[in-house]
Amino acid sequence: MTQPMTEQPVTGPMTEDGIRAAVRAQYSRIAAGGCGPVACGPGAQASLGLGYSAEDLEAVPEGANLGLGCGNPQAIAALRPGEVVLDLGAGAGFDCFLAARQVGPGGQVIGVDMTAEMVRKARAHAATLGLANVGFRLGEIEHLPVADARVDVIVSNCVINLSPDKAAVFREAFRVLRPGGRLAISDVVAIAALPDGLQRDITALTGCVAGAIEAEAVEALLRAAGFVDIRVTVRPESRAFIRDWLPGSGIEAYVASATIEAVKPGAACCG
Repeated sequence: MTQPMTEQPVTGPMTEDGIRAAVRAQYSRIAAGGCGPVACGPGAQASLGLGYSAEDLEAVPEGANLGLGCGNPQAIAALRPGEVVLDLGAGAGFDCFLAARQVGPGGQVIGVDMTAEMVRKARAHAATLGLANVGFRLGEIEHLPVADARVDVIVSNCVINLSPDKAAVFREAFRVLRPGGRLAISDVVAIAALPDGLQRDITALTGCVAGAIEAEAVEALLRAAGFVDIRVTVRPESRAFIRDWLPGSGIEAYVASATIEAVKPGAACCG
């Protein structure tokens, strides 16, 4: 169930560390089962409207799907058996567990989250499922605890908008991908300039609104990081569920969900 937005204006610019602390505190509360001052997302069943199937929802333990996404990165990832997948901001593990089914026992899935409570929750779910090919690591997506050129595919669901240094996120993604590796991300992008009140509201920041940037800015950051074959596809229909995130705020006029795809050049041939 969503809650009305509670205005919490910031009197001045927040530091990067301040933003991370606010985000960590909010999602720690969610991991513990509480919403805090901002909506907790549309609920797990709303994932059906984001492109997940009933089978997907039934395949994970109760509590693994917190209903916090804005799309389905699995739909564009085209995962193959044996691949290594990295989930940025893995939360309680929902997308990781679905990816594990696709890459099979010969593949590997790594989930990274900055919130210790989320990592503990995800590890408990993995133990319940008895999955040997999924692991979760505590870390920031701007400083990934993953070796160079280790990953075939990076997925993420409504997380990069929360980062105060998106350029660093994409540089790190480029670093850990193998040549030919790809991004398959669902996230929120800005479609109009936010009013000053929303820009300075910490609840709008931790609620995946105030940190969104324009699709063109996302493309520019990806190019600067070295990616090619970049596609950022805005989904105008997402406004129907985004309006429920912070009821009464009118945020659906300012942000929308988008799919973000890109490739690290230099694919190795071919055996």
